Amino acid sequence: MATANTNLSKYDISTIPNGADFRIGIVVSEWNSSITFNLLKGAKETLLKHGVKADNIFVHLTPGSFELPLGAQFLLENSNIDGVIALGSVIQGETKHFDFVCNGVAQGVKDVSLKYNKPVIFGVLTDNTMQQAEDRSGGRHGNKGIECAVACLKMIKLQKTLK
Repeated sequence: MATANTNLSKYDISTIPNGADFRIGIVVSEWNSSITFNLLKGAKETLLKHGVKADNIFVHLTPGSFELPLGAQFLLENSNIDGVIALGSVIQGETKHFDFVCNGVAQGVKDVSLKYNKPVIFGVLTDNTMQQAEDRSGGRHGNKGIECAVACLKMIKLQKTLK
C-alpha cells in the first residue's frame, strides 16, 4: 500500500496558500457514507483552517463514486468556483465491478479537470477492505480528505499564479 508508512494528514503547513479568496466545491458519494463523510469532515476542516470562508465551500452529494465526475462537472458549469474535491470510497467486492467503477471515476475526474481547466482533485479511496478505508478516512493512516484539501489549495494557487 502506498500509505503503509505515511500519514495522509501530515503536511508542511508553511507550504499551504491562504484560501481566503478561494471558492471550492466538494462532491461526496453517499455510498459508504461512514467513510466518505469522514473524508468530507477532514477536507472541510482543512479548508477552513487555511482561510477558506465557510460560505465559499459548496458541498453536494452524489449517489455513488461513479457519479462524482458528473457532479464535479455540474458544479463547474453552474458555480463560480476555483476547484472541486471529489470524495468517494470503492471497496473491492467479489466481481470486476470494482475495477470498472475505479477506472471510470479516475478517468472521469481527470477529464472534467482538463475540460474546465480547473483543479478537480481525486479523493476516492480504492481499498480492498473496509478496514483499509477506515484507516485512510481518519484512522491510522490519517485522512485522505485532508490531503485532497491541501492539493486543491495548492493547485488553485498554482493556477492563479500562472494567470
